[in-house]
Amino acid sequence: MSEPEPVARLQDLLARVERARGELEATDDPERAVQVLTDLADLAKEVQAEIERARLEEGGGAVA
Repeated sequence: MSEPEPVARLQDLLARVERARGELEATDDPERAVQVLTDLADLAKEVQAEIERARLEEGGGAVA
């Protein structure tokens, strides 16, 4: 049985965050570090959107 779609999407985002974190730790280039941090900020927005999407799917669109 495969993972539910929201879980799979969140796992993909987590893997992307981990890759970016590793790249940030490995770079000594300030410009690259700023780019990676920008990418991480964008990923954080994607994670938040995915969490909201999962909540809506789970709750049938009901807002608490």
